[in-house]
Amino acid sequence: MTTTSAPTRTVLGQFPAGHPRGSWPADEYAAAQRDQGRDAHVVMDLATDQFLVVTDTTH
Repeated sequence: MTTTSAPTRTVLGQFPAGHPRGSWPADEYAAAQRDQGRDAHVVMDLATDQFLVVTDTTH
């Protein structure tokens, strides 16, 4: 029997979707996190109208 655990998502940063530059600040922050070795990416949280920079980890 093989069991797998679902990845958990850690939010590293939050950026308002209404920012004049759109998702650029979130994209730039995610790139800086990747430069430091974190597997960070940007997702949109529709409920809060924010761009989130997240990393997935498995437990």
